[in-house]
Amino acid sequence: MDPEVEALLAPLRALVKEQGDVVRELKTQKAPEMDVKKAVAELKRRFFYDQSFAIYGGVSGQYDFGPMGCALKGNLLNLWRSFFVMEEQMLEVDCTMLTPEPVLKASGHVDKFADLMVKDLKNGECFRLDHLIKAQLEKSEKKATAEVKARCDDIIVKLDNMGAPEMSAIMKEFSMKSPVTNNDLSEPMEFNLMFQTHIGPTGLMKGFLRPETAQGIFVNFKRLLEFNQGKLPFAAAQIGNAFRNEISPRSGLLRVREFTMAEIEHFCDPQDKSHPKFDDIRGTEICLYSAANQMEGKSVYKTTIGEAVDSSTVANHTIGYFMARIQQFLLKIGIDPKRLRFRQHMGNEMAHYACDCWDAEILTSYGWVECVGCADRSAFDLNQHYKATGVKLCAEKPLPEPVMENVVELITNKSALGKTFKKEAKLLTTHLANLDTAAVESIESSLNSTGQHSVEIDGQTFTLTKDMIVEVKRFQKKVFVEEIIPSVIEPSFGVGRIMYSLLEHSFRVRPDDEQRTYFSLPAWMAPIKCSVLPLSNNPDFIPLVKLLSKALTEAEVSHKVDDSSGSIGKRYARTDEVAVPFGICVDFDSLKTPHTVTVRERDSTLQVRMPVDDVPEVLRRMSQGKLLWDDVMKKYPKFEQQQSSQK
Repeated sequence: MDPEVEALLAPLRALVKEQGDVVRELKTQKAPEMDVKKAVAELKRRFFYDQSFAIYGGVSGQYDFGPMGCALKGNLLNLWRSFFVMEEQMLEVDCTMLTPEPVLKASGHVDKFADLMVKDLKNGECFRLDHLIKAQLEKSEKKATAEVKARCDDIIVKLDNMGAPEMSAIMKEFSMKSPVTNNDLSEPMEFNLMFQTHIGPTGLMKGFLRPETAQGIFVNFKRLLEFNQGKLPFAAAQIGNAFRNEISPRSGLLRVREFTMAEIEHFCDPQDKSHPKFDDIRGTEICLYSAANQMEGKSVYKTTIGEAVDSSTVANHTIGYFMARIQQFLLKIGIDPKRLRFRQHMGNEMAHYACDCWDAEILTSYGWVECVGCADRSAFDLNQHYKATGVKLCAEKPLPEPVMENVVELITNKSALGKTFKKEAKLLTTHLANLDTAAVESIESSLNSTGQHSVEIDGQTFTLTKDMIVEVKRFQKKVFVEEIIPSVIEPSFGVGRIMYSLLEHSFRVRPDDEQRTYFSLPAWMAPIKCSVLPLSNNPDFIPLVKLLSKALTEAEVSHKVDDSSGSIGKRYARTDEVAVPFGICVDFDSLKTPHTVTVRERDSTLQVRMPVDDVPEVLRRMSQGKLLWDDVMKKYPKFEQQQSSQK
């Protein structure tokens, strides 16, 4: 890990370890249960998030957001909507999470959405195989020779691209056992990650909790295209929860079973993946870790997104545009640019239907974490749903000149089909109506030569006879438009992972006091924008505090009044811990006419004195990023020391 990054993370790890040692020591000494609970609570006392159902022992891979976490998440999603949905004029939808099996069968999730796992052969405990291999190799490296260490490093780099045979061979090579019990492990097996359920009281309709939000957009493509007046390109967006039954959840918010996604599906002409706003971001510098560099053992390099697209490192303008916009968004919310890179999927890692795929990865104490994916999914999803339903999910593209087109059409005897195939007749009729010329002529040839023809649909075989076909109709028609199935460029944001990375990147320790920590979140991301702190519990302060609170509410500035006991310094420290960027102090000078208060900025701890009437608008503009603290410092007199005398 980068020494600079390690230096930033070290204090955080030390504080967590220190409190963790306190908890362990109390347990060892068999201290009263209340003392242990109090020590554990100290680790989570600001309640950004905590494990779900904690009083029942908790459920791994599930988390609840507290007041601070909920507000932070809301700010992040509001900015995402502004940054993408509003600025790019996207069409936002909100689709159901409960998905019938045929939808996910068509998309490939039922058959292919799986991770490899192994079982402890004695107690049945399950482990996700790639996680187990990585953990055991990292452990082996500590006592290994240089040769073995190099071998371990090579495996870890290539692990994401390995299948069951390769991973099984590695297990045997390093004689891997169950981590805790040292029992033998099973051979690798696939485990489907979707949560299965049944829709309706009969239990006959099988369904799943969606593993991604994208399919809801794809099945609504026709309606969205109509809403957009039939024009390409256009983008649809959705924010919502997705579910994956992770084998071994770990790393807090980084790998969970229920999580919020913010996804964009940009539909465009497969022959024209240019973007009208690409020139606006062409010069954006970006750190890339291309597939070629990964294969050759080279490092990340910096280039412009324009150069990356021009050299075909990034496949097309639209992927390049969204990569630049993703970076702009992540930097806007407070991600450290030195700990952000885009890694390209390697050939054997990429989905079979994808043309190109890049992950925005953020460096955390858990290593590089994929937080945003940006993929060209080609026309795979729309094609799959078309095949499954017979509903054309296509757009019309005007031709430069009208053309005459030969049409070969199969006219069926619906009565004969219905009599023979009963309920399956509709499926067969829909299939026959959408056959191309070559397929129709093949049926015609078989019927003329043998009197029958077999058609296979989703594993079912249907045998057609001459009486089921009225005729094969041939004619010409003038065509003015071409039907195209759009390609899809998909930026997909993991909200929980971004939040976790943001909290790590914004964690700070005061240089003059290691016990004082704070989150340096940008004002527009902070859960609470300001605190109102009367200098003491003097009743003379109450009217002015109420006046300020009301004015801030009217200005839509979230705030908290802290009139608790304790010095003003300790109360500032408490608000710093939950990232409050500005503090308003009502002191004895505030009671004089005209009324003034001090305003403190969290990161610098500098203060200015300003009229009470100016405070709501100044804080509103600073909270929205429309006014900088430096500009406030230039306008208002600096406040040198806190007033503490009593009247």
